[in-house]
Amino acid sequence: MITAVLIDDDHNLRNGMKAMLALYAPEINILGEADSVKTGTKLIEGINPNIVFLDIMMNDGSGFDILERLNKKYGKISSHIVFVTAHEKFAIKAFRFSALDFLLKPIDPEELQSVIRKIKNITDNSSENKTIELLLENISKKADSFKKIALSTSDGIHLFEIKDIIRCESVDNYTKFHFKNHKTVLISKTLKEYEELLSDQGFERIHQSHLINLNELKSYIKKDGGFVIMSDNTQVPVSQRKKERLQEVIGRL
Repeated sequence: MITAVLIDDDHNLRNGMKAMLALYAPEINILGEADSVKTGTKLIEGINPNIVFLDIMMNDGSGFDILERLNKKYGKISSHIVFVTAHEKFAIKAFRFSALDFLLKPIDPEELQSVIRKIKNITDNSSENKTIELLLENISKKADSFKKIALSTSDGIHLFEIKDIIRCESVDNYTKFHFKNHKTVLISKTLKEYEELLSDQGFERIHQSHLINLNELKSYIKKDGGFVIMSDNTQVPVSQRKKERLQEVIGRL
């Protein structure tokens, strides 16, 4: 049995979540509920559940305040945090950079089941604190430009400096990250997902299979169909329909 608590200041939403969990994830045992930062913090401390379904905005603060209090007091958070939120663009972006789970209101049953399956497959929760610390760091800055990204690999979650990424390459439905130290990391997400995440961070999609860090671009060669040379001297092709866009972007650098 997996234990969980619900922290949300909307009584109806808590009831709705309980009903959905009973229907789609009956293995989840709800041990308690809270409707504020104060009561939510005490609830987590008293129960130490496997999962915390955590709302962002509450009457006396935010879900981030709860995490900051627990992190400051204990130095770690052992529960798996699943944020439940409306369409708050900045927070969602911070979640994605931190590789943390979140559910959008109104909650989609398939998304809920997907998150539960992921949590059940986790055997080592030690990476959770790194991702929470990264989230709190990003949230505290209140800026759209983040310095680090959490990437979930087959052996755990790792934090990387965004400036160290040279390029990202599509490999079937995976994305291969190429870093300055010649390290490569394969992630089970599509290149499109990282294009959406990194486009505001100085990255440009120049080909169906390639997303590059413009800060690591050395040259754009127009001959032989068009290609770029990156800082590690790799040559990356530029698709015909991306050439004009790339030249415009280079002109603004």
